[in-house]
Amino acid sequence: MKPLLRSILLLFFLAFALQSCEDQDDVDAPASVQVNDFIWKGLNQYYLWQADVPNLADDRFNNNQEALNSFLNGYSKPESLFEDLLNKPISKYPKGQAIDRFSWIVEDYTVLEGELQGTTKNNGVDFRLSYKPGSSTDLVGFVRYIIPNSNASAKDIKRGDLFTGVNGTQLTISNYQSLLNADSYTLNMAEYKENAVSTNGKTVALTKTTLDENPILINKAITSGSHKIGYLMYNGFYANYDSQLNDAFGQLASQGVTDLVLDLRYNGGGSVQTATRLASMITGQFTNKIFAKQKWNDKINAAFQIDNPEYLLNRFVDKIDGAAIKSLNLSRVYIITTDGTASASELVINGLVPYISVVQVGETTVGKNVGSVTIYDSPTFGKTNRNPNHKYAMQPLVLKIVNAADFGEYTNGLKPTYEQLESITNMGTLGDASEPLLNLTISKIIGVAAKKTEQGKEKPLRAFIDAKAMNGIKNQMYVEKAPEGLLRSLK
Repeated sequence: MKPLLRSILLLFFLAFALQSCEDQDDVDAPASVQVNDFIWKGLNQYYLWQADVPNLADDRFNNNQEALNSFLNGYSKPESLFEDLLNKPISKYPKGQAIDRFSWIVEDYTVLEGELQGTTKNNGVDFRLSYKPGSSTDLVGFVRYIIPNSNASAKDIKRGDLFTGVNGTQLTISNYQSLLNADSYTLNMAEYKENAVSTNGKTVALTKTTLDENPILINKAITSGSHKIGYLMYNGFYANYDSQLNDAFGQLASQGVTDLVLDLRYNGGGSVQTATRLASMITGQFTNKIFAKQKWNDKINAAFQIDNPEYLLNRFVDKIDGAAIKSLNLSRVYIITTDGTASASELVINGLVPYISVVQVGETTVGKNVGSVTIYDSPTFGKTNRNPNHKYAMQPLVLKIVNAADFGEYTNGLKPTYEQLESITNMGTLGDASEPLLNLTISKIIGVAAKKTEQGKEKPLRAFIDAKAMNGIKNQMYVEKAPEGLLRSLK
């Protein structure tokens, strides 16, 4: 498009957008509905399904702030308004009918910002809760891994340990949050035999601290036959650890690895930018080619297409903040997944498929092909000039993401090339070549039969929730900030 024509179209679009909010700007929202006003206007501008929610329509209140105020006054809790403005949220449609499974709101954005960078109040036990055999209410937890340098790392608790209670009370679907969200508690440990869970009398006392989790849990080379296999267990796409991630790939490259196993089994996602960088570290031969394409709501898309269509594209890169990426230049990668693998993890898998062979081992992933952004109460919905009267922020879904081949329909999850469930009675040691999922992956790399395990003697436990989701991460795939300047805030 010629620059002059593009500018004319942009001016026309902005003039229409500004006119639509002129009347609302004439009347400020009263203090009693400031938070609610921010929620409505932020979702009206950025929410992915804005056009599908009647109460978010641009003409819903005839551009009249007083009419909007009257509507907002009907909600005493900001959280209730937020839920009512979502498109079939999972909180109201829990039985497979939900459209929005992942948007959320927080009362304190400083906590949210920490969580998105791997900082949480945490005792160091990463766990999953499942239903006890034969029960639809009672839960059993099992330890997936222990975060280094945490309170739990100095206690007698390890991967594979089970627990059924807290402070002597059985965990259930109605009390698990109140019990496990406490700063200190004692776990009542258990064992699983013959498809039954029973307590074993052991207890472990734990205390939460403010904990920074380095997502690079394990990085090592494993020699098997003529293959030198790089193994990287990566548990969260936290952008503040991108340099360390690049260094980890540099270490693998210096050891001359011929293959890579990327273990994302417990990785619930994170930064789109980090996912793009990780894909670039795995490859290196596709710099500037399209890794992923973003699709926002109609009015955001229209603004981008007129003024800056490149913003909607995530391209393979060869640098991180000016430093060269230490790529492995692989044409095949092996990725371990479970039903806890989500969002940015799935983006890496889907984004690489058009370019290299991706061999997926383990379980079907969550199926999150949509991303979010942090929305603040400010004139631009960004961090600058935030409303000092409260700390509410939203993390609504704002975009859908597809790969270079325009594929992004995987809401039912990405299915593994080789399926194997993680067995709670034989979890093995993470990073050890005999650990069942890694052993199966290595067998596919070197072309031999996998080591036989005790897998399958017990019935799989039905999953309920994991620690990352409880801490607020909620299977995240997010962009760093909301686009500013293309659309004026409707405030």
